[in-house]
Amino acid sequence: MKEYDLRLPPRVVFGWGRLRELAAHAAPLGRRAFLVHGSRRLEQAGYVAAVREQLTAAGIAVVEAACARGEPTVEQVDELAGRLRAQHATSGDFVLALGGGSAIDLAKAAAATAVQPTARSVRDYLEDVGSGAVLDRPPLPLVVLPTTGGTGSEATRNAVISGTSPEPFKKSLRHEALMPRLVLIDPQLAAGLPPQITAWSAMDCITQLIESYVCRFARPVPQALAALGLRQALAHAEDAYATGARAAREAMAHAAFLSGVALANSGLGIAHGVAAALGARHHIPHGLACAVLLPWALRVNRNSCLPALAALARAALPDGHVDDATAADMLLQSPPYSTRHQPANRAWESTTLLSEPSLTVSRLLEQTRKVPAKHSGVGGPLRPAECLLPQLVDRVLETWWS
Repeated sequence: MKEYDLRLPPRVVFGWGRLRELAAHAAPLGRRAFLVHGSRRLEQAGYVAAVREQLTAAGIAVVEAACARGEPTVEQVDELAGRLRAQHATSGDFVLALGGGSAIDLAKAAAATAVQPTARSVRDYLEDVGSGAVLDRPPLPLVVLPTTGGTGSEATRNAVISGTSPEPFKKSLRHEALMPRLVLIDPQLAAGLPPQITAWSAMDCITQLIESYVCRFARPVPQALAALGLRQALAHAEDAYATGARAAREAMAHAAFLSGVALANSGLGIAHGVAAALGARHHIPHGLACAVLLPWALRVNRNSCLPALAALARAALPDGHVDDATAADMLLQSPPYSTRHQPANRAWESTTLLSEPSLTVSRLLEQTRKVPAKHSGVGGPLRPAECLLPQLVDRVLETWWS
């Protein structure tokens, strides 16, 4: 059996309505909370106020630190880190993220850079584009309340940050200490999430579950969790989109957490690699890019990872107990990412975007090849897919602009 390490948040609290327990679980981490929250929906639904009131009643001072708008950028992280330094954030304080992956990653990155002995831009710490700076001090403790049922950021030890200079990028700040200290998953927080965001989040989750299971660095415990998560996600994603029913929200919140555990301990693949490049260069929502890229990426790597795909199909699908080839194909054809969910089969009407130097296939390939080896999938450094990458890019752009 392969050797492996298993990294998990030290405390995970899961269940409908368990937001009410936040103060009791967070109190040991500090007496002052810097609150980073996401969309206006959370404010309108009263969740931001509920968090503030509950912590205040427990004697924990709450400082409104930031409201995340879109995927976090270098500038946003640096601004938040500056606020934390101005407030003399130190031991006895913690950062609380309430929101989706953007809010969580913004909180993670600022919690790390704000307490370093020298004030530097987060860019200096990023993979590939940074100056090689390292985190000398551990981040402020992180408390995370995920709200979208998709990214799994609550279970990872990295934060994905976007930038534009000298060219667009999305890169990770990665450190063992970026793992949140407390994760409170209350699926009720996703109630009222717009159907479109629900769908994109679900496809991000499903892509992570599949790619982490079949990637070259897959490990047995993360694979078992990924199989469980995929079984839940495939059974409930469409219901979460269509009705937002409680059982569906619970299943997707749980599957998203498991996808984060799986990717943090195994890796990802080509769909995520290309999706990141498309998001950086043309602001295509990550979940949407994953939704379109996943079926194609799986077909590219089908023969390379046939046994793993078949094993995953048998674990995740109720009728998957057939021969390897049939089981793998059943997984590739399963909703919610089957061809009936793909964009209409029509010609891409605008060639302007593809002709722009910033969005050429060669540049996308250059970006995806910079993905660390552990994230490059089963087929090596993404070269098996080069022949299909133009079609992949075309499909994503067609979906986004149609």
